[in-house]
Amino acid sequence: MSQDNLIKFECTECKKITHFSHKNKKILKERLELQKYCKNCKKHTLHKETK
Repeated sequence: MSQDNLIKFECTECKKITHFSHKNKKILKERLELQKYCKNCKKHTLHKETK
């Protein structure tokens, strides 16, 4: 896996990093926001991309 395309998703409620993904940073300049399941909150919450 290439580390330069790896992004982390942080839960907006508990502020923990729970998911990882890849993206093409040349095409997608803005940060992603996705609804994902947080195992700490035990529900679907908004996850934002972190640095």
